[in-house]
Formats: sequence, structure tokens, C-alpha cells
Amino acid sequence: MSTDRVRQMFVDSIETKMQAAEALPSAIVEAGQRMVESLLNGGKILTCGNGGSAGDAQHFSSELLNRFERERPALPALALTTDSSTLTSIANDYNYNEVFSKQIRALGNPGDVLMAVSTSGNSANVVQAIQAAHDKEMVVVALTGNDGGKMAPLYSGADVEIRVPSTSTARIQEVHLVVIHALCDHIDNQLFGGV
Repeated sequence: MSTDRVRQMFVDSIETKMQAAEALPSAIVEAGQRMVESLLNGGKILTCGNGGSAGDAQHFSSELLNRFERERPALPALALTTDSSTLTSIANDYNYNEVFSKQIRALGNPGDVLMAVSTSGNSANVVQAIQAAHDKEMVVVALTGNDGGKMAPLYSGADVEIRVPSTSTARIQEVHLVVIHALCDHIDNQLFGGV
């Protein structure tokens, strides 16, 4: 790998982030507000995704449950990707496509938020998670990319899709991290005041 190739990765990442900076802020604020409303009404945020998106889901829930950039009370958030016994028992006894939806049906309540992360928008288990969230009268905040995939036609009501304008999985994931931090910042500022 040449230094030029590495440099180009930075350039590509910056260009994608600049496009996202133009396209996504209003959706991020809207999604953050849905989360704030849920938390103010005693709700919680459940998160899910696969692979790198599972890491993003866990990152977001840990920033809420512990802290982001300031000291403040813990906020109720749970990543549905972390319990290996639950994930493997559902995958073994039923189907991997149900690993999130079964948890949502057990843990989700009306007014909770599901943050569903999929770079392609085509993850079958995330699609089923959205359907289960709707059955439980939850709001969905989706982090996607490309053309939104199979998740795109599923949104309704108060749902918000934050779709990164890129077809590159790596670039989409890089922007998803910025989106996660922007959501955390919005939630903290709305709930605990600006700094």
C-alpha cells in the first residue's frame, strides 16, 4: 500500500463527510428529538446492527448509558447485539433473522426508540427488527447508506432515516460514527443544557 493510496482514503472520507454535512443535519436533529422525547417520557433506546454496525450500535448505547462528553445521569439504552447466549439461542432455535426482533418483542414498549443500523439497508434481521418495533409502537431511527435498501419502504409516522450519500461501506460507517456523536451531543444539550 502506497502513501498516496492512504492519503486518498482520507480525501474520500472527507469528501463523503462534506456531502453528508450538506444532506444530513436536519434528519439528525429530527432523529435526536425523537430520542429526547422518548427519554423525557420514560422510554429507552434499543440499538441493533451487524458487524461494524453492531459496533456502532454498542458505541451509541454506551455513550448514553455511561457518558458522552460531560458528566450527567445515565440514560436508558441497550444494545441488542451484546448477549451472546441470547443471540446464539435465537439463531439456533429459530433463525438468525429473528435475533433482534425477538428481543424487541420482549423488551420494547410503546414510545421507545429503535436505532437500526445497516450500511446497505438490506440486513434481514434489522428489517425484522423494524417490523417488530412497529408492532410494539416504537419509533425507528435508521442509519443507512446507498439507496436505503429493503429498509427504505418500511418507515412510517415518526420514523427518521439518516441515509449517508455513499455506496462505499467504509465511507458510510465513517459517517455513521459522526452521526452517532451528533445524536449524543443533541440529546445531552436538549436534556442537560448547552455548554
